[in-house]
Amino acid sequence: MLINKTSAIAMAFFAGLVASPLLQHAVSDAHADAPGLTASITDLLAIKHDDLPKTSNPELNARPLVVTDNATVGIQSGNVAKHIHPQTDEIQYIIEGSGSMWLGKERKDFKPGSLIVIPKGTAHAGSIVSNGPVKAIAIKIPPQGKTDTVFVD
Repeated sequence: MLINKTSAIAMAFFAGLVASPLLQHAVSDAHADAPGLTASITDLLAIKHDDLPKTSNPELNARPLVVTDNATVGIQSGNVAKHIHPQTDEIQYIIEGSGSMWLGKERKDFKPGSLIVIPKGTAHAGSIVSNGPVKAIAIKIPPQGKTDTVFVD
């Protein structure tokens, strides 16, 4: 009886050694088959403010363009009150419109072609628009959670 238990344990151990690489390969292949990005071209200059879906903020319209587990890329048009994202870094590229906005404790000017880097926890927005509406590409890293916007004075 002791030999049978020892043999069974040894066989189970060796079966695990053989199965482990096979299972890792199967899981890796399954992950590789998950839906990924779709090749596409979007004319961002052709998209107007009213073409974008309205958000809960009456001054801001937005639409996601790319959504991954690690980041999102969207287009937004309009304005939003000063706020922070405690968990999310944000990068904005201004496509059209100009003005100034809060970035940390300073007002900074922006215009088409401006790249705005907003580390998590940095107060931003509250734009004063001199030529608009302001339209921007917004990249969020990691994707912004539903509770990751905190409005500040």
